Amino acid sequence: MAIDWAILNGIQDVFGSSFMDAVMPKITLLGEYGFIWIVLGVGLLFTKKHRRIGFLVLIGLLLGLIIGNGLIKNLVQRPRPCWINQDFTLLIPNPKDYSFPSGHTQAAAIAATMITLYKRKWGTVVIPLAVLIAFSRLYLYVHFPSDILGGAVTGITIGCVTYIVGNKIAAMPRRG
Repeated sequence: MAIDWAILNGIQDVFGSSFMDAVMPKITLLGEYGFIWIVLGVGLLFTKKHRRIGFLVLIGLLLGLIIGNGLIKNLVQRPRPCWINQDFTLLIPNPKDYSFPSGHTQAAAIAATMITLYKRKWGTVVIPLAVLIAFSRLYLYVHFPSDILGGAVTGITIGCVTYIVGNKIAAMPRRG
């Protein structure tokens, strides 16, 4: 836990600025409730060529909501850094749910993993966005680095499994 605090406070020491204070809440807002990833998934549904990946991204996000936010967060019940160190002035509303794993990071990792597996070139856009959203959670002092790591690992796992299983199901011959 000491390394979590050292990294979290180090981020403030190195990156803390009025520019970052203005930008990071906007970046984190993109990931709120998986917003940007849901919009992307729905947008892909409207294209015949990319409909399957749009559907799979939305399924992956739903699985992440159930597994990460519904089960793991409530089993671990880890307090957020801003709940422990209340001297830090938050730039966003104080989150009400538990800290581990980061839901923003998990959703970003699910979508970025699946989209990159589908079209590697698209990864050059979605991966940096996912990393920025994850970093914003650290900068804003609402997650520990290990929460981000947990969100990334669960997200990449859910993304890979959903992508592989979803494509196998879609490739199965239809009866009737």
